[in-house]
Amino acid sequence: MGAFRVNCSLSHMNFDDPLVFPGQVRATHLHAFFGNTGVNANSNNTSINNSGNSTCTGGTENRSGYWMPAMIDTATGRPVNQSAGTASDSENALQAYYKTGYQGVASNTVRNFPAGLRMIAGDARSTRPQERHGAGQPLPATYYCVVGTSGAITPEQASFPDCAPGQIFVMKIVFPQCWDGVNLDSADHKSHMSYGTWGPVSSQNGAGCPSTHPVPLPEITQNYRFRVPAGGMSNWRLASDTYSGPAGYSGHADWWNGWNAPTFERVVSNCYSRGLDCHMNLLGDGQALN
Repeated sequence: MGAFRVNCSLSHMNFDDPLVFPGQVRATHLHAFFGNTGVNANSNNTSINNSGNSTCTGGTENRSGYWMPAMIDTATGRPVNQSAGTASDSENALQAYYKTGYQGVASNTVRNFPAGLRMIAGDARSTRPQERHGAGQPLPATYYCVVGTSGAITPEQASFPDCAPGQIFVMKIVFPQCWDGVNLDSADHKSHMSYGTWGPVSSQNGAGCPSTHPVPLPEITQNYRFRVPAGGMSNWRLASDTYSGPAGYSGHADWWNGWNAPTFERVVSNCYSRGLDCHMNLLGDGQALN
């Protein structure tokens, strides 16, 4: 297996979504944006790749946009501020993992992301626990608590757990890693991608990417982290949770590729092809992103 990750702090919030509502200002629920500091309703491939700073480790080598529905404290009607905790909490508000060896995909087959690729994982309209897309595939949206300094976690679940004050609440979004090899986006922002499978499926030779989506890419997992305050988190809901019932069923996140292609190719060649865990910012060749 090969692995690589970056940490990102919160950049900004607005009511835009350049994937779902391109060019339409304030057209959707409140989003929290990480990575590229310039993402808004008018963002496009050119602006993502050539403008904006980055709140992620590695700086402008990674101008990718990452965003999630804002976390709302329904007792006050205000968004939960991930920058309000310690410096470490702020710097690690999003931990974005780029992994291989998962979803049945061999790490040495993984390719670099195509320029302009974007996608959504999870379901903003779900009003019940989200389901796997197929046997052996990951749940797209789950939640857990990080307990104590050891990093121990509670079991992942489909709705918000009640993490204790001082613990870290995590929303985990797992993206599909198999690309159709043609389209950089699709009408639902999902169909051009597919999850891999752990086991043999009809019309496939064993595990990995389906024949409809034959190009294996790194698996992106976005872990959004919130330090639970003294008052607890019983009033927290996602901005997209516009239903009655447990919070979190509408969990989802977006990603728009803004990586410098030669830089990420070093990750592919040095980390994935060799099955190395390059941790955070290490490029597998003795150098690291600044």
